[in-house]
Amino acid sequence: MAARYRYSASDLDRILHEGAKQSLLPGAEVVEAHRTAFSRDRARVLHSAALRRLADKTQVVGPHDGDTPRTRLTHSLEVAQIARGIAADLGADEDLAELAGLTHDIGHPPYGHNGERALDEIAAECGGFEGNAQTLRILARLEPKTLDDTGHPCGLNLTRAALDAACKYPWTPIAPDGSKRTKYGAYQEDAPILEWIRAGAPHGRQCLEAQIMDWSDDVAYSVHDVEDGIVSGRIDLGVLWDTVELAALADKGARAFGGDPAELVEAAGRLASLPVVSAAASYDGSLQSMVALKRMTSELVGRFVTASVAGTRAAARAAWASSSEAEGMFGPKQPIDRALGRYEADLAVPAGILAEVTMLKTIAVLYVMDLPRHVRRQDRERDRLFRVAEYLKEGAPGALDPVYRWMYDQAESDAGRLRVIVDQIASMTESRVEKLDRGIAGVSAAWG
Repeated sequence: MAARYRYSASDLDRILHEGAKQSLLPGAEVVEAHRTAFSRDRARVLHSAALRRLADKTQVVGPHDGDTPRTRLTHSLEVAQIARGIAADLGADEDLAELAGLTHDIGHPPYGHNGERALDEIAAECGGFEGNAQTLRILARLEPKTLDDTGHPCGLNLTRAALDAACKYPWTPIAPDGSKRTKYGAYQEDAPILEWIRAGAPHGRQCLEAQIMDWSDDVAYSVHDVEDGIVSGRIDLGVLWDTVELAALADKGARAFGGDPAELVEAAGRLASLPVVSAAASYDGSLQSMVALKRMTSELVGRFVTASVAGTRAAARAAWASSSEAEGMFGPKQPIDRALGRYEADLAVPAGILAEVTMLKTIAVLYVMDLPRHVRRQDRERDRLFRVAEYLKEGAPGALDPVYRWMYDQAESDAGRLRVIVDQIASMTESRVEKLDRGIAGVSAAWG
């Protein structure tokens, strides 16, 4: 077990000061005092309504497709577990890393990235929609847990380090040169919150815990989404031995996710040479093949996680050995594995491992996302979201849920009121969107 990283008082700050709990039995204060700030933060996320709603939001296939579909919630649980393991090996706080994993998709709307693109169009007049920015908005504003002295919501009131760990893109949509970024972690109107979170942080740099979350997401996505694709019959691992199709696949992956096509082809060759991958390639739904597939999933996750830990440790040792701290009174000190956290180090993933993960992500995209029936389904989902948005805009504030109705009334501009409508749509489960869409069919027809 690695030594534990020491977090600062600033890391533990919250936007709102919180006093002691008022309902504890006499003498129980000592028990409550043993809970760490990050343990409290993790519990708040775990018990949040926003996290529960991810159970009815699409990961790759819909929540109701098949007997054991992965949803945004189960994916988030897997990401959280992977992140916790990496943090334990590096010395970062495990609760903090797990929290980041739990929150990483909490801002995703119904229908995953397809819904995200639709809401970005719907929200064009209030600055657009971005799932990562919505995550911060939920954690720091929308999730009902705390109110400030003026009665305005402050979300879960997480610590500064927790909010920073959950921030995949620590910047706003507008770049210093005035251009619009496609990926960002805070809407322009939430810039003051981001500024508070990032106090003292290196500009534009992710903290280590956020990097762990980001990599854990890639690992879970690449391995588990491929597993789901194989089980559903949408993915055939035989592509790893098909040189013609593999070349086309590598070109596609390089364009979508970055990297060099030749390196992706080499990565595919390394994966194909692994006995566990070869064994899983003949999946036929039998018990034996299901066991082989699960073993492949487990071993690949282990391969990618341990490589990232070893790479990070090696990079940290090298950096420490070259620093002035490495020189002692009696000459060079022996490098040791120090506890890593916050901005003490960056996650260092070996290039070959990164290429393997990219190759697997590409397979998931090619064989699942690009299927004609999948594209048709996405078109129906987009149309549904546009109809619901039109209904809420026409019927606001009365058509909104009471909590959003209050926010709508508090808004000071048309853009602010549109943002509230988008907030409600983003919060909805897919079942609720579909139920509402069926219910308003006659109303939307009357609009022409």
